[in-house]
Amino acid sequence: MATTARALEEKLAEGQPKGFPFEDFDVMDVMLPENDDMGIPSDDEEEEEEIQVESGLGNIVVVDNLPQVPQEKYEKLTAILRKIVSASGQVSEDGLHHPMDAASGLSKGFAFVEYETQEQARAAQKALDGYQLDKSHKFVAILFDDFDRLKTVPETYVEPEPRPFEAPGDLGDWLSDRRGRDQFCVRYSDEAEILWNDAAKQEPERVYERSFWTEAPFLVWSPRGTFVATLHRQGAAVWGGPDFRRIQRYAHANAQQVAFSPCERYLYTFSEIPPEPRSPPGYVLSVFEVRSGRLLRTFEGPQTEHAVGAAARSDGGMAWPSYKWSGGLAEDGSGPFIASMKQGAISVYSAPDMGLLDKKSIKAEGVHAFEWSPSDAVLCAYQEEKGNLPARVVLVQIPNKEELRAKNLFSVADVRMAWHPQGDYLAIRVEKWTKTRKSTTTNLEIFSMRQRNVPVDMLELRNKTEKILGVAWEPHGHRFAVLHGDPARPSVSLYTMKDPKTGAIGGTHHLHTMPNRNATSLHWSPAGRFLLLAGTKAGHNGKLEWWDVDELAVIGAGEHFMATEVAWDPTGRYVATAVTAVNQMENGYMIWSFSGQLVSKKSHDRFFQFAWRPRPPGLLPEDKQKELAKNLKQYSKRYEEEDEKLLAAADSEFLAERERMVNAWREWRAAKDAWVAEQQKGTAALFGSKWKDPESEYRVEKVEVTAVVDIKEEPAKGLN
Repeated sequence: MATTARALEEKLAEGQPKGFPFEDFDVMDVMLPENDDMGIPSDDEEEEEEIQVESGLGNIVVVDNLPQVPQEKYEKLTAILRKIVSASGQVSEDGLHHPMDAASGLSKGFAFVEYETQEQARAAQKALDGYQLDKSHKFVAILFDDFDRLKTVPETYVEPEPRPFEAPGDLGDWLSDRRGRDQFCVRYSDEAEILWNDAAKQEPERVYERSFWTEAPFLVWSPRGTFVATLHRQGAAVWGGPDFRRIQRYAHANAQQVAFSPCERYLYTFSEIPPEPRSPPGYVLSVFEVRSGRLLRTFEGPQTEHAVGAAARSDGGMAWPSYKWSGGLAEDGSGPFIASMKQGAISVYSAPDMGLLDKKSIKAEGVHAFEWSPSDAVLCAYQEEKGNLPARVVLVQIPNKEELRAKNLFSVADVRMAWHPQGDYLAIRVEKWTKTRKSTTTNLEIFSMRQRNVPVDMLELRNKTEKILGVAWEPHGHRFAVLHGDPARPSVSLYTMKDPKTGAIGGTHHLHTMPNRNATSLHWSPAGRFLLLAGTKAGHNGKLEWWDVDELAVIGAGEHFMATEVAWDPTGRYVATAVTAVNQMENGYMIWSFSGQLVSKKSHDRFFQFAWRPRPPGLLPEDKQKELAKNLKQYSKRYEEEDEKLLAAADSEFLAERERMVNAWREWRAAKDAWVAEQQKGTAALFGSKWKDPESEYRVEKVEVTAVVDIKEEPAKGLN
């Protein structure tokens, strides 16, 4: 569900004032819990936050260490200086002030440069600082607003005392749950909650809750579930441990997105800079070390530089995410890597130094899209047709940039990529023009990544007029499902890359076709075997159908009206469906078993997100896991007994709570009866013989009503 967070945020923000969805409260009315700063730095913290003062001169840069020249060389030097500073941004009219010293007749050796915007000034300061004009003059550039800050710096450096280390607790605490439950987070209204999925009690158990925890409509789990990230105007923060205390924070003004590397050692924050009258929309992306909070590198510039091919939005901006983390480390252990696409090239950077790999980008003329393998440092790039050159899909190994495999394609209208979750296969959905170019056909090009020389198999549907709508790979397996045909009532076909007779890997083998299903998306269980067909788009009404692919049989069906999201838990035992605030009605979520039995459901107004907490990779070898699965019946009795005890405990808790409520009601009623008797006693003493009991004026009748609850007819036995 995390992949749709960006689209949800944009949808919700349409027509809303800045700060949505938190515009409906006064910050002065917010009461923070005692000893809890809610992630907002306090004036009382030991580490004082620097106060930023807006002087109105934030778009001015001071350039020092210029040559001091006489009047006859002044104009020439000013012209050179104007050319240099204009290359770094749009200088305002009469925005360059290069003063002369009347007493000496020489220029003063510094200049003031006024840019159109503060963003341009900050970028220019970085570009100009250290600029080598000649052998004797290297520019020193600072922002005018920095003068006041620099004046307060003491002459003698006093090393601050290190803050005492506070252990965050066991960051893997949730993994030791005796009942093996999974956690999930929900985000709705101004609230955020983290809960246990307690299937035995059929009611989620709250672990942590917090109001105004984040200023975004979503939380972000790290890939292994160790941390959860929140976004704020000042930047981002990560939280973890049993009580979800703050682990680290990262300064990035108006951060809008955050993305972890798969190893959880690094993350980056991202924000967009709105366009100015004379400048296009920009962006800032900062890469940090997660544990230390150290800033490794900042990327910034115009979005148009990266708004290329599939990474271009309709408004000219760059789609999210344009910078993508590699799925794994390189064979030599280097990485992880982060890559972005530009016109005709893909730039790859290596953590932690964040330098451009080999100091040059990978040339890829006409590059339209790229995706990393989920498990390896291998990226797949698609290059569009250009003139007589065919379209091309190429696999590149990082960091040596070796081309592992390439496939030329002709008459291509569109290409989409679908990686196997473990990176074992790559399916390329190719949409091609017919000879008349009035219609298109589709097929799959499947790369077997673990086979020598990466062989490619092509799959075409038996009915070539049908289009392939989607592809989904079975995790930890060789099977895949294809959604095809009429979008209103598509069919689902199952294939395998493993020969059912010989067990050899290679070629596509048809297993089964399920015609005319009410589905728009396919969702495999992370454990494999079970496939959920979901109708999550208009006209399908949230229809759900569970299949056991081993038996090729339907094992469950259900409906979550208007459902927009589907997510399996990391173990494959449960799956959640949700209706988010994209729809104004029916907001909330349902949790189902792997076979389609409803476990629990919850409604929330303005529901933004449901996200399972990921789990780290298992430590048991694959052969041990297979052995456990084979002997599962030996352990099932123990777990069944534990489940029965939990159900009994839940019933006991329910009965105890009901008894407590009844006793509380009786105590309240007795107190009210005593109060009424006292009032009547006082009233009787006041009125004497004239007082009458108010209840004596009413007549009490007892009426018996018989209601037919049920009628059951059965033939009498023994009668002819």
